[in-house]
Amino acid sequence: MTQPFELPHFYMPYPARLNPHLEEARTHSTRWAREMGMLEGSGVWDQKDLEAHDYGLLCAYTHPDCDGPALSLITDWYVWVFFFDDHFLELFKRTQDRAAGKAHLDRLPLFMPLDLSTPVPEPQNPVEAGLADLWARTVPSMSDDWRRRFAVATEHLLNESLWELANINEGRIANPVEYIEMRRKVGGAPWSAGLVEYATAEVPASVAESRPLRVLMETFSDAVHLRNDLFSYQREVEDEGENSNGVLVLETFFGCGTQQAAETVNDILTSRLHQFEHTALTEVPTLALEHGLSPAELAAVAAYTKGLQDWQSGGHEWHMRSSRYMNEGAASARGPLDLGGAVLSGPALVGRPGFGTSAAHVGAMFAAAAAERLRSHTHRPYQKVGPSQLPDFYMPFEVQLSPHLDGARHRLTGWMHTVGMLSEGVWDEAKLAAADLPLCSAGLDPDATPEALDLSSQWLAWGTYGDDYYPLVFGHRRDLAAAKLITSRLSDCMPLDGEEVPVPLNAMERGLIDLWARTTAGMTPAERRPLKDSVDKMTESWVWELVNQLQHRVPDPVDYLEMRRATFGSDMTLSMCRMGHGPKIPPEVYRSGPVRSLENAAIDYACLINDVFSYQKEIEYEGEVHNAILVVQNFFGCDYPTALGVIHDLMTQRMRQFEHVIANELPVVYDDFELSEEARAIMRGYVLDLQNWMAGILHWHRTVDRYKAEYLAGRTHGFLPDRIPAQPFGRSLTPMGTRP
Repeated sequence: MTQPFELPHFYMPYPARLNPHLEEARTHSTRWAREMGMLEGSGVWDQKDLEAHDYGLLCAYTHPDCDGPALSLITDWYVWVFFFDDHFLELFKRTQDRAAGKAHLDRLPLFMPLDLSTPVPEPQNPVEAGLADLWARTVPSMSDDWRRRFAVATEHLLNESLWELANINEGRIANPVEYIEMRRKVGGAPWSAGLVEYATAEVPASVAESRPLRVLMETFSDAVHLRNDLFSYQREVEDEGENSNGVLVLETFFGCGTQQAAETVNDILTSRLHQFEHTALTEVPTLALEHGLSPAELAAVAAYTKGLQDWQSGGHEWHMRSSRYMNEGAASARGPLDLGGAVLSGPALVGRPGFGTSAAHVGAMFAAAAAERLRSHTHRPYQKVGPSQLPDFYMPFEVQLSPHLDGARHRLTGWMHTVGMLSEGVWDEAKLAAADLPLCSAGLDPDATPEALDLSSQWLAWGTYGDDYYPLVFGHRRDLAAAKLITSRLSDCMPLDGEEVPVPLNAMERGLIDLWARTTAGMTPAERRPLKDSVDKMTESWVWELVNQLQHRVPDPVDYLEMRRATFGSDMTLSMCRMGHGPKIPPEVYRSGPVRSLENAAIDYACLINDVFSYQKEIEYEGEVHNAILVVQNFFGCDYPTALGVIHDLMTQRMRQFEHVIANELPVVYDDFELSEEARAIMRGYVLDLQNWMAGILHWHRTVDRYKAEYLAGRTHGFLPDRIPAQPFGRSLTPMGTRP
């Protein structure tokens, strides 16, 4: 069969190594698969299928250093997961039987008890039998923290198969951002990362959920999945009728040919590997120092990082050899990507036909990688770009405004003076008026009481001020240490259970102490935790922006979009929207894939609104590198109008996804969780909150002076000209708050 495209030239600088216990793993896994009922008689595989796929070779390549028993166990896991995938395809995807598929998936977590003394049901099929056996053999040697994380990753891998099945049933192809997010869960690479820990070393629980280790896992996942999409396109799309494939997603989004979409998928893959390397070399060492990791813990993180790296090169080599995939030839020279008349010329990769990573054209590979890295660090700041160009936004919801708006404006000015945010050289009353944060609050919550509108306006003012303050004060001084110390102190300003708050040293601390006390007065410590975490996430993301600013680095596109949600304060807003819902809405509902999909679609739409309106302000006047349009320009090497077109298309797709989830996915969630009519009404109110949120944010951006060219042409950026910039630690000149 003719391949639908030539495989591109992959970035893979690390040689694949083969575990010497390969034959032991092959023999063991074949015997084990037969014992579990996965071969002859299963209706899915026979021994020839298993031998042709050669999962023993996959695991020997991806785990080159573990011993024979560990390699055999890991190989059994991969035999199980691929069997699950093909079994689910045959029984539920091909028949499009969601009800039976859900019943099948609902039983599987019962075979993964965190406490092995918990009885499990009698297995009813090879998938259940295999999972029960593997869980019992694996978890005794791992910590409770690892068991919990691995169980969650396994459940995501299983449950998001319903998302794929629903899209097949509807003939729906995801948008690129949705696809990347969901592919991490259904594609299984986070699950694979857990087995890397088993094969190498467990990461310390104290840092397992930190941003650096999360990014290592996510970049590993994205690269694994996108590589698999390239090799499996022919089997999945042409044979199985799948529509969950990155090449197909980009074909549909850009309206381009299959070859061009494949090349772009490979560019994203390369960018994710660069992000992996950047994180491993810059963020992980800092994490180790800040958390005071012991030598043994540091060695575990290093072994895990190397294990993820080994998986990338080994997984690539296996894809080049397995009969499961198309793997004839390699990429040839490629030209620019034509998207409906707009030319996006990505990094030029020149290759030649070959087999396996050993045949890679090393010179071309490193030249392309160097060119992409160079572009990320050579953006020229303060370029004159002219007024921000505004497309015809797709906004299906009408804005409504609170009748208490005028009073909130007056009261916000008084509060800002009281906490000192208008006297630190960053904002004055004119800047506050140009931002008009009460207008935004009035659109976000048109039914708010005057008191609630004041609180909302003050939170928005505090967050917007902080977003301006960090790059201006800390970036201007290139003082990362001070930024991290202030960020830590801000977290201390939000006590969960009566802890003493620090004596405020600056306006941000005074403002947060006041807001926190008033917002959480009637909350329990458990109710305060999500809000505190969301504020912490926002302030820590400002430090991430500062680091990129100091490194003069335009972020990777995927990392940017995901961190943009944090820098925008989205989690904080959602936490406030959920307040008062109480136990009527089980937390599992909010954690469900459709609800997270709904929220992220709304968040991304709002964040990208800001990037479109603030383009001139950030690029021309502030020298910023954190803007989605600039990120697209940098990635594709295209001009402003072309990048704006890509962002506008993405916004439209995210809004249509939001509508799709409301119409098609939320009713299923309500039924799956058997929500009462009262709970369903609360969720409908939450959806309305998100609709108001997006409509209000768009109305605010269209109305305020903060982003308008005529306003920006004045002295409206940088420190105030008539004020001495405040020290980060208040009026003092030393971090401890005492005069020298």
